[in-house]
Amino acid sequence: MDHQALFDNTTYKCSKLITKQYSTSFTLGIQTLHKKYHMPIYAIYGFVRYADEIVDTFHQHDKKELLNRFRQDTYRAIEEKISLNPVLHAFQLVVNQYQIERDLIDAFLKSMEMDLYKSDYTTATYKEYIYGSAEVVGLMCLRVFCNGNHEEYERLKKPACALGSAFQKVNFLRDMKSDFDERGRVYFPGVDFLHFNTDVKKLIEEDIQKDFDEALIGIQNLPKDARAGVYLAYVYYTKLFQKIKACSAAKVISERIRVPDSKKLLLLFSTFLKYRFN
Repeated sequence: MDHQALFDNTTYKCSKLITKQYSTSFTLGIQTLHKKYHMPIYAIYGFVRYADEIVDTFHQHDKKELLNRFRQDTYRAIEEKISLNPVLHAFQLVVNQYQIERDLIDAFLKSMEMDLYKSDYTTATYKEYIYGSAEVVGLMCLRVFCNGNHEEYERLKKPACALGSAFQKVNFLRDMKSDFDERGRVYFPGVDFLHFNTDVKKLIEEDIQKDFDEALIGIQNLPKDARAGVYLAYVYYTKLFQKIKACSAAKVISERIRVPDSKKLLLLFSTFLKYRFN
């Protein structure tokens, strides 16, 4: 292995480590993808995770300045095709290889910026935030899965966005308490955290179910070597969604609902076997 390849590979491994440390669910999903997708998807996750950390974690620092610097460093890495920041170097490798549009990166970073100053959302800003924070991440991954097949990418864009939207809305329900208590945020438009009730919860759940239904059609048409991993993420989130639906509105705003790691492993093995022998 030459030194450039060694450097590239090392930066990919940094993003892999970040993924494993921050998300067991995402890591399990990646394991069911074809091996050729592992490092590119780790690189995408590493990038979005670190951007998210800037706006959600580093309260003792100037988060706006950190995010601006991260944005500038990201675009410089993409243009120059190198960065000494391992997360950004791995990400630029994927962006340049799979022709990920700058518009997607712009939208993602705009949503991260919204987290710095918005605490409640209108219908329009809610849709904008979900597109930038979740749907475009799905589209970045779809660029990798389609690997230059632009016709396939265009055909699968809409269900990929629906899947990202469903995931993010489930996250919003799961994290309602921490978002409100720690950051003063309520993402659902027109929803008063202090008066969250069964009727409001049901309307949100009906909206999420529509996204899941549309997303499943797209998953069934993904390239075969990507299908199992995306389907596992779908199964995990639908299981989490079912747990949330079974809870009262009062419980949703008082604790974080989760799927135990043991259940995640069972989902991984059942999904793997289904696609191995079907």
